[in-house]
Amino acid sequence: MYNPEDIVPTPVAEHELLDTEYPIMEHFYTIQGEGAHTGKAAYFIRTAGCDVGCWWCDVKDSWEEEVHPRLTVRELVVAVESSKAEIVVITGGEPLLHNLEALTTCLKNIGVQTHIETSGSSPISGTLDWVTLSPKRFKKPVEEIYPFVDELKVVVLTKKDLAWAEEHAAKCPPDTRLLLQPEWETAKAMPLIVDYVKQHPKWGISLQTHKYLNVP
Repeated sequence: MYNPEDIVPTPVAEHELLDTEYPIMEHFYTIQGEGAHTGKAAYFIRTAGCDVGCWWCDVKDSWEEEVHPRLTVRELVVAVESSKAEIVVITGGEPLLHNLEALTTCLKNIGVQTHIETSGSSPISGTLDWVTLSPKRFKKPVEEIYPFVDELKVVVLTKKDLAWAEEHAAKCPPDTRLLLQPEWETAKAMPLIVDYVKQHPKWGISLQTHKYLNVP
C-alpha cells in the first residue's frame, strides 16, 4: 500500500502550492467506471502530456501537453470543493510526468481522498491514498513504483497480455488488487479474460462501466 511518509515533501508556503500550475485537458465530476472503486462518485482531473502513446487509447487528445490550458491548483481545488466530491482521481495522459506534490497536498488539505491512475512510466510523487498501476508495453513502469501499488489493472487484447499481467503482479505487494480489463473494441478479449479468471481466481475483472452508463 502507498505510504505518503515514504516520500518527504519539500516545505513550501501554502499560497505557493495553490499558485502551482498544471496542464489540464479536462476536469469533471462523474462516476468512477473502472477498477476497484467502480460505481463511486469521483472528481476526475486529467492532466495533459503522455510519454506512452497506446494506439487504443480513448483520450488521445490528452497526449499533447502544449495545446491544453494551464490551471492553478487553486482553480482545481475550488472546483473540487464546489462539487462536494469525496474522491479525486488524477489521471491523464500520464499524470506522473508532473510533480504532483502541490496538487495532492492541497487536495488532502480539503479532506478528499486522492487517487491516481498511472502507467508508472515516471517516479511517483505527491501524497496519495490509492495508486492504480496500469502498465503498458509501449513504455514499461519504473521499478520504484511497485511497492506503492494498491491496484494493478491490466488491459487485455490477446493471450500474451495475461503473461504480461502476471509479470507485473509478481512485483506488487501481496495485498494488491489484481484486475484484468478487456480493451473496449476487442471482442475476443472478454471470453479470454473470463476463462483466465476462472482458472486464476486471484484476479478479478474490471469493466469500463461508464461507457455502459454513458457518462464521461
